[in-house]
Amino acid sequence: MSPEAPAADRAYALTKELVLSGELPGGHLFSEGEIAGRLGVSRTPVREAFLRLQAEDLLRLIPKRGAVVVPVPPGEAEDVLDAREAVEIAAVRRLLRRPDRIPAAVAELRAALEVQHSHVQHGHTDLHAFAEADEAFHRTLVAAGGNALTMRFYESLADRQRRMSVHALGPVPGHTAVVLREHEELIGQVEAGDDAGFATALRAHLDGTHRR
Repeated sequence: MSPEAPAADRAYALTKELVLSGELPGGHLFSEGEIAGRLGVSRTPVREAFLRLQAEDLLRLIPKRGAVVVPVPPGEAEDVLDAREAVEIAAVRRLLRRPDRIPAAVAELRAALEVQHSHVQHGHTDLHAFAEADEAFHRTLVAAGGNALTMRFYESLADRQRRMSVHALGPVPGHTAVVLREHEELIGQVEAGDDAGFATALRAHLDGTHRR
């Protein structure tokens, strides 16, 4: 975010990024002063940013102490996965009813996958960038369906998806390679026009990454 942006907006963007990236993990207690010091601003705009993040259920404010990062509740994670599965399968089924649109959709999916590959270099993964690219890949699937209503709903899950991906991928060395292979398989099912095969592959992908 531009240094010319309002201090409260910069504090909001920085704190949210620290939470979504996992640098500030669930349950972590931190103060307004820590964020104010990093940005070189007063505590007042940081307090405003914390209030916004509390309204988004990312922080819980503790008077005179600071804020605690709200962990992803297990029940919410399952809700997000169920919603993702339903929306992504519906999007692909709708896409496959228009075979003329499949080649362009496949090209966009391969481009999104290539971005994700770029974050794995010589065995080292930029986990935070990989998680962002993971969300972008699945968002591309939904966009291919061409339903503006479900696209807006799906975009509202983006923050939760990213947090869940960082949490799921971080502790498992080598799992990013599995994710990339499974994304390739999802593209193959779309290219083949196999909606049932896509649904099966998507369920296995979400189970293997998030429901382990």
